Amino acid sequence: MSDQPKQKKKRPYSFGRRARHYLSNLLIVGIIRTALALPYKTRLSFVGSLVQHILAPLAGYRRRALNNLEHVWPEMPLARREEIATRCLNNLGRSFIENYSADDFPKRMAEAEPRGPGMAALEEANHTGQPVILVTGHYGNYEAARASLVARGYDIGGLYREMKNPYFNAHYVKTLEAFGGPVFPQGRRGTAGFVRHLKQGGRLVLLFDQHVIHAPILDFIGKPARTAVSAAELALRYDALLIPFYGIRQDDGVSFDVVLEAPVPHSDPMTMTQALNDSLTAQITKTPEQWFWVHRRWRPHEK
Repeated sequence: MSDQPKQKKKRPYSFGRRARHYLSNLLIVGIIRTALALPYKTRLSFVGSLVQHILAPLAGYRRRALNNLEHVWPEMPLARREEIATRCLNNLGRSFIENYSADDFPKRMAEAEPRGPGMAALEEANHTGQPVILVTGHYGNYEAARASLVARGYDIGGLYREMKNPYFNAHYVKTLEAFGGPVFPQGRRGTAGFVRHLKQGGRLVLLFDQHVIHAPILDFIGKPARTAVSAAELALRYDALLIPFYGIRQDDGVSFDVVLEAPVPHSDPMTMTQALNDSLTAQITKTPEQWFWVHRRWRPHEK
């Protein structure tokens, strides 16, 4: 994709770095196995609290979330920004262990009926063989919507960013594959498979709300942010529907509302991508605690 970051030269995989990755993965696997031994609702509460109170603050995620919130909404009272950051971290933990609950999570999502005008468009494309790009952000749990659609017979693949820790990446990819549809790593080989699947009339998921170096600067939650336009470019190139969709966590912390919005009209990549930004901004404005404020979405030093 034209707006993907240039490949950086990989650092030598030193013994010290390998050891750190191995030990940190042992910790992660230990948490996952402990959590999976618990009843489902207790499991989500346990990992949500663990990430909220211990892991995220240690990793600096809480501070980053607060910095992002201050950047976007400086007029908002500090107490409210702190509440959003706290609930964001809890949602992050819940989403993580949901995605590792390869049996329980898909079964629960099979009960969530997708709604919205995009659902009829998806059904029509399924009959005609038109390609579909389902676009979302790191909001609620994006895998919830995919699992709901897969339970209804839709084969939906995706493009993922490989983790720096290869030990963690190995089992992380398996969780993505467990929800149905092929998944492709970012990069030349993965993108080629992604495009081939799309050209054959496939349905694929793209997340577009992370910073991409050299990407165009568009408005996102009222602030300039570099935003990948590749989803729109692919939709135009292969005559694919571009449908914003969301898995919105409900107040019980366990169930989801799955929403497919109307397809974004084809025009040009910048206009279409701004429409995606506006769609996600509307969701974040309604329930800001569901977006992953922990990403380095804005880079004020980069012009």
